[in-house]
Amino acid sequence: MSKDDTPKHELVIVGAGPAALSAAIYTTREDIETVLYERGVIGGLAAVTDIIDNYPGFSKGVTGLELADSLRNQAERFGAKIELGEVKSIINGGEYKRLVTDSGDVLARSVLIATGSDYMRTGIPGEEKFYARGVHFCATCDGAFYRDKKLVVIGGGNSAIQESIFLTRFASHIDILVRSKLKASEVLIKELQRFIDSGKITLQIGITPKEIVGDANGVTKVVGVNKDSKDQDFICDGVFVFIGLKPNTAFLANTKVELDARGFVITNQDFETAVPGVFAAGDVRSGATMQIASASGEGATAALRIREYLEGRTREVKNNLSAAA
Repeated sequence: MSKDDTPKHELVIVGAGPAALSAAIYTTREDIETVLYERGVIGGLAAVTDIIDNYPGFSKGVTGLELADSLRNQAERFGAKIELGEVKSIINGGEYKRLVTDSGDVLARSVLIATGSDYMRTGIPGEEKFYARGVHFCATCDGAFYRDKKLVVIGGGNSAIQESIFLTRFASHIDILVRSKLKASEVLIKELQRFIDSGKITLQIGITPKEIVGDANGVTKVVGVNKDSKDQDFICDGVFVFIGLKPNTAFLANTKVELDARGFVITNQDFETAVPGVFAAGDVRSGATMQIASASGEGATAALRIREYLEGRTREVKNNLSAAA
């Protein structure tokens, strides 16, 4: 395909999670021609979450798949087009940005990066097998399923301690497995001590997770290796892994889009990146709250900013044509 034949779009959204789909609902209703590229599951991490209990408007909760399907259907009803494919790079070309995809290049007057993040895995046996059936990565999403049950939390940073404290609202007891030492802030460690003193949490220092074991009903225990290189069993009904989030930004490595130290996209208050016309929203954005509701809100706000950008560019082109006449 020649350069002149490269497909052109008003807006290309990279990703099809809650932020991306919410943005598409707004842009398509504004008659902005919108194409989304998704390399994995439409709906992102939300789609593979069993039950979402904290999304506004669903008093009895909603399955992740149902929410994802609803967002997708709404976006497509207004004219959004979803392509299953991977965007490998974004090249700033001025008026149009060139997106390199696995099915060929496309051009876009504006781009929204909404690729989200993925939970970092331990990589131990049983983690993937029991994902969403006893292995979880979000306490606010899934903690309530473990009322009066025993849990294991893997991790020793701020998120692990914060989420463990949150999980005490439901669990009868929590073992926190820490490989070397706590890396949480002093404030959190002091707060943690209250729960250790009450017997709700036991801090297991020097334990390296080895395997997550279960049966047809779910998880039954976590096997760890202690400082003496001996196996140690931790009986539990569920496991929460909090060892960090990894943003899906590898495809931006050789672009002018700025990333923070952890690889999240840096934007200004208008959700625009360092590249004019390229925006970011949702969990991939530096400073995001990592909640589905806020991701949807960011997507909607970014859509309004994209509309303003496109209107401004249109006026600029018209003014330039008038001046040249």
